[in-house]
Amino acid sequence: MIAIEEWRKAARRAEFGGREIAWWTSPETDLEKPFLLLIHGFPTSSWDWSALWPALEAHFRLAALDMLGFGLSEKPTDIRYSILHQADLQEALLERLGVGEAHILAHDYGDTVAQELLARHNEGSLSFSIKSLCFLNGGLFPERHRALLMQKLALTPLGPLIARMMSRARFAATFDRILGPHTKASDNEIEAHWSLLNESGGRRILHKLMRYIPERVRNRERWVGAMKSARAPMRLIDGGADPISGAHMHARYLEEIPQPDAVLLENIGHYPHAEAPEAVLSAFLDFHRKLGTIAA
Repeated sequence: MIAIEEWRKAARRAEFGGREIAWWTSPETDLEKPFLLLIHGFPTSSWDWSALWPALEAHFRLAALDMLGFGLSEKPTDIRYSILHQADLQEALLERLGVGEAHILAHDYGDTVAQELLARHNEGSLSFSIKSLCFLNGGLFPERHRALLMQKLALTPLGPLIARMMSRARFAATFDRILGPHTKASDNEIEAHWSLLNESGGRRILHKLMRYIPERVRNRERWVGAMKSARAPMRLIDGGADPISGAHMHARYLEEIPQPDAVLLENIGHYPHAEAPEAVLSAFLDFHRKLGTIAA
């Protein structure tokens, strides 16, 4: 992965919707390449993509932002966090970059943001055209999402206390449980994720960010329906050993989605792009070669 210090230095900052957001993009020499929007998961940040960034940049013009409440972006305590607002930020980023069409690669929380973007695309209200969408592990079907105990408790009145009690050791233990048996994160990776989570007092809003779980349930018809009626090609690349959204989510995708295109990485956990970047890259580029986005 790109060193966290280098990633921090490369961050650009801008105001979107009245909030300061950190974002990254390819150099202007890549303007002729197809555009790829990367949308990160919970509770981490766009640094998750750093293991894939150089290889993807050979084929695409990339952009990613740390969503509101995550990573290096602003983390206000006085708002109600919403997937809908996070989707607005993605639209604002593409508008700033002058992008009219984009491919999307999303993970976890970012999958849900991408589903909302897809719903807008299907109904003709999105400000850019989605050319394709690739999902990594995430709660695409809320009834199959297996939340961790900590996530469930954070949604109760104990939420603020749970957030304050989160320690580096508990964070590391949680990461260990959701990764594959042979693809655990290094101490350096854990330290980087922990530092980004705590940036600007991020721990104090963890329980607020967790509201995306009931939001998925409330909007299931819209967001699952968006995939079922998608007007853009889709692929799922799923780490099957993930206890949260692994093989059981892959099986649901095959059941629910018409003519499903899905790849299962059997011994990989919840963060396939960090655990097995070469396998994810291979499956992702194969998808785009079949679409004709990149040369065969």
